[in-house]
Amino acid sequence: MSQAPEAGRGATVTPMRVVIALCLIAPFVAMLWVGSYAKTDPAFIGIPFFYWYQMAWVLISTVLTMIAYTLWQRDQRARSAAKGGASE
Repeated sequence: MSQAPEAGRGATVTPMRVVIALCLIAPFVAMLWVGSYAKTDPAFIGIPFFYWYQMAWVLISTVLTMIAYTLWQRDQRARSAAKGGASE
């Protein structure tokens, strides 16, 4: 069974967590803003912009997710060290 969170403690917003959130939100914003890439030019090796832009975001999203995960681990280790607890 997991322990209940401490009463009266809200979520802590740190600059690292803001960067993590931006890394995870950026792909959604880029893909939901269809007007920015709903065109055929410029073509890349014969592939219209509409398609290669989306494929590029698959790779970009992967990199951003890896960065967010790494930052999250670093943040958790720092918080654990600040509490004086051992890492999991």
